Amino acid sequence: MAVLTAKTRKAIPTSQFAGPHRSYPIHDRSHAANALARVSQFGSPSVKAKVRAAVHRKYPSMGKKHAYGSMAPGRD
Repeated sequence: MAVLTAKTRKAIPTSQFAGPHRSYPIHDRSHAANALARVSQFGSPSVKAKVRAAVHRKYPSMGKKHAYGSMAPGRD
């Protein structure tokens, strides 16, 4: 995952953040995966739902389970 500098983060459109107040950037796949991991640790139930929905809207196969329970390796 690329490091976000303050300048780079400010250049990302607000629509590319999944959480409130420009939290949980999802502008690329690695940051979206990180957003899912962090929100599962620290997010309230409503923020978890919002972030998961935003990530799955942008990357439909990310975090979906296969029939055998393993995570989907798919690329969007």
